Amino acid sequence: MNAGRPPLRIGLSARLFHPEPGASGLKTKTLLVFEQSVAQWAMARDVLLLMVPSVVQGGELMRSNIRLRNYAEYLDGLILQGGADVSPRAYGEEPLRPEWSGDPVRDAYELELVHEFMEAGKPVLGICRGMQLLNVALGGSLYQDLRTQRPETDDHESGHYDQHVHSVRFEPEGQMAGWFGGLPGGKVVSIHHQAINRLGRDIAVEAVSEDGVIEAIRWNGGSFVCGVQWHPEFHGGLPEGGLLDCNPLLEAFLSAARR
Repeated sequence: MNAGRPPLRIGLSARLFHPEPGASGLKTKTLLVFEQSVAQWAMARDVLLLMVPSVVQGGELMRSNIRLRNYAEYLDGLILQGGADVSPRAYGEEPLRPEWSGDPVRDAYELELVHEFMEAGKPVLGICRGMQLLNVALGGSLYQDLRTQRPETDDHESGHYDQHVHSVRFEPEGQMAGWFGGLPGGKVVSIHHQAINRLGRDIAVEAVSEDGVIEAIRWNGGSFVCGVQWHPEFHGGLPEGGLLDCNPLLEAFLSAARR
């Protein structure tokens, strides 16, 4: 840790696991979790990582007058982690299949988080679902399923999960190309069946896959708001097996948080 400089306080949105009907024990509870790899990736620098709790659907608020706005005021930045689909109802559509209904409870929680952090001028980094949610928060929409709605694209999901790799290319005039020292792109771990369809307000495309699927975005507003469809936390601290070293992305986010 650098002497004389306090560590950054970075918030991490929670994954929600809801009570299962007919279950017993722990599965009757709402669980808020994060995947350890994303925490370790963020904490590779001088960072205190705090998971931001949600208000559960139908639950009582048991935290006095604290609101998500208080977290946005206290923390230096926000990371939105991956997980369940964004509900199509969040962008004005009905689910084409029941299994694509997503998690409206988590959507409401994270959309409020994004609004509060952007209102406070604090940086936001979205990973996988997090990138899709940023696009929806700014009025954009998603393909509910690439395989059926854009059958000409390659397979972007796999049972191999963090071993599923494909290439992306940076937009030459984008900021991300600059962050990565002028690299044309690289190989990334990317697992998703949904993707950005209509871009949200003032959003620029920063990277695309070889088949034209949007893989990174950036907001052209007054604060750092950026999302990547891939999982930088699965790449490790060094580029192994030809994977893109994503430390420049983390540094850009944390630099904005320091400001």
